[in-house]
Amino acid sequence: MSAQPTATAMTDDETAAFAEQVFERARQGDAEMLERLLASGLPANLRNHKGDTLLMLASYHGQHEAVRVLLAHGADPLIANDNGQLPIAGAAFKGDLAMIRLLLESGVPVDAAAQDGRTALMLAAMFNRSEILEYLLAQGADPARQDARGATALMAAQTMGAVDTAARLQVLAG
Repeated sequence: MSAQPTATAMTDDETAAFAEQVFERARQGDAEMLERLLASGLPANLRNHKGDTLLMLASYHGQHEAVRVLLAHGADPLIANDNGQLPIAGAAFKGDLAMIRLLLESGVPVDAAAQDGRTALMLAAMFNRSEILEYLLAQGADPARQDARGATALMAAQTMGAVDTAARLQVLAG
């Protein structure tokens, strides 16, 4: 007697389609659906073909409630994607101070960095995001920290022509 596949077994194509729908729920911030899926056993650190976790996608797209749900289910905010980016760096790039606050309040180190060594402070400096820069400095971010290439937040701001953040960091540098 040969074993018959069960009605709940999914083909590889069906599994891939389901996974893409889950990642889309994270992008769109469907916190209720994510909560149900995570409670049913969906891995909180599921990654897509680019190495993005559900948390990376939710945080990058400003989905605060979805981020809270993912963190509550153990999503790791220090998993970098294939480009070496962390969720806090994505939030700094997007200019989402509320997301940065949420991630820091959830225990993300203020100077967290992936392989490239870039911190949220460096990204805030590069893109002239003064409010985020001030918040990160107030939280203890190190303006003298260097990325993998030896660049500081000040150097990043100067390279990108970010006048306001460069001026503020220049004052700190003395």
